Amino acid sequence: MDNNRWWRGAVIYQIYPRSFLDTDGDGVGDLPGILDRLDYVASLGVDAIWISPFFKSPMADFGYDIADYRAVDPLFGTLEDFDRVLAKAHALGIRVMIDQVLSHTSIEHKWFEESRATRDNDKHDWYVWADAKPDGTPPNNWLSIFGGVAWRWEPRRGQYFLHNFLASQPDLNFHNPAVQQATLDNVKFWLDRGVDGLRLDAINFCFHDAKLRDNPPKPAELRVGRGFSPDNPYAFQYHWHNNTQPENLRFLEQLRALLDRYPGATALGEISAEDSLATMAEYVGDTRLHMGYSFELLTDDRSAAYIRMTVETLEAKMPHGWPCWAISNHDVVRAVTRWGDGTDNEALAKQLVALVCSLRGSVCLYQGEELGLTEAEVAFEDLQDPYGITFWPNFKGRDGCRTPMPWTEDGGFSACKPWLPIPSEHRGLNVAAQEAANDSALNATRRFLRWRKAHPALVEGDIAFLDAPEPVLAFVRRHADQAMLVAFNLSGKDVAWQLPAHQDAKAIGDHGLATGRIVDGTLHLPARGVFFAQL
Repeated sequence: MDNNRWWRGAVIYQIYPRSFLDTDGDGVGDLPGILDRLDYVASLGVDAIWISPFFKSPMADFGYDIADYRAVDPLFGTLEDFDRVLAKAHALGIRVMIDQVLSHTSIEHKWFEESRATRDNDKHDWYVWADAKPDGTPPNNWLSIFGGVAWRWEPRRGQYFLHNFLASQPDLNFHNPAVQQATLDNVKFWLDRGVDGLRLDAINFCFHDAKLRDNPPKPAELRVGRGFSPDNPYAFQYHWHNNTQPENLRFLEQLRALLDRYPGATALGEISAEDSLATMAEYVGDTRLHMGYSFELLTDDRSAAYIRMTVETLEAKMPHGWPCWAISNHDVVRAVTRWGDGTDNEALAKQLVALVCSLRGSVCLYQGEELGLTEAEVAFEDLQDPYGITFWPNFKGRDGCRTPMPWTEDGGFSACKPWLPIPSEHRGLNVAAQEAANDSALNATRRFLRWRKAHPALVEGDIAFLDAPEPVLAFVRRHADQAMLVAFNLSGKDVAWQLPAHQDAKAIGDHGLATGRIVDGTLHLPARGVFFAQL
């Protein structure tokens, strides 16, 4: 494979540092913990890691509020620790991608401290400032994802500043060319250090409507999806003006031009827009981002029809680009809980890894996905996520998917009380126990990822779906001279499907999953079964 195109079909393992491994006994994971477990990550057969933010931060949003883009927060270690992680990962053949949160900073960033001081300092227009309306209310009706208005009053300037997320996460003013250049300079700092790519958080939020026009209301029946609950007032609007502005495209081209100076460097954008698939099509391509992913498969809809519709819609909108699929991350309920019924978690966990890794595109696997971890129930008194605290009990926040990795039966994460509790059901799914069990979800993941690499059709091939009844999801992957029939039974019961074609398909084994068989033109799939066949 061309080293500059390593990301096409790559499996990227997301590490949430706070919850991976604590080596200094403060209850919070750190960079030395990642270093200590890189051999484990390499054993999975992944191509890259994506490390969530480890930069200097007051941790109001657990690192997604950055106070210094070029410094490691002491909670996680030092810059030298990061260099050691980078060096060992490269020695193991693993690429390293880091989170970059470009649209906003921490309220404690030196840029904001200067900008808020007066209306005439050198950085007076580095953030989004606006005068109050005559009655003292905010300049428009924009809302924050984390609840309430998206404007906060700053008495030093006598103006409001914009925050699309927490009030301690002020939005940068990307209409200012100096902000764009400073942002690119920060990215260059890490590229010069040797990172292989960037995962770009909320990348469609960089620009706002310069006219500050109100967002229009959204009908109640459309207040679903996109990563937030329908009882969040954020869902009450069409967010046409506070993000996803056309000016962002030119900035992405500047970012891509910078990345192209570093052979193999890649960018993966997180996109949450009113039409995320259409925005991905705009943002991904030869002169913009290499890959994009959205929340479309991070929803509760687990039907074959929905998965097919999502993938086919993106294929139609973005024939020129390369997607990246994820069914779990640090912001949503874990997939085994979200898409399961609690009766066959291990079989479901095995199947879900195979499913997401069989779609056309690259893949993000979230730490613990290979173990089949379920969503943790976190008591209110143990909650850390401000999002969950605000919307409790209807929405319990993101802590349930962020609990520490269970390395051993007693946890093995930290020598002291961890920042979030490790639930008892996770202790039974610990790494040590699963490594000792040949048929565990962990070993199934390892086996499948090794097997996948031997089949170019699954890594880089095209995709064409077949008409199949629920709960069967079926498609054909083709690459060069290889064509493969792929089918999944998304239910917990055996199913049979009369094949419309390809009745002479020859089953491919050795992937380690419950497999189907063709008898007299009918494909029989066991519960949570799969079928891979050569055409």
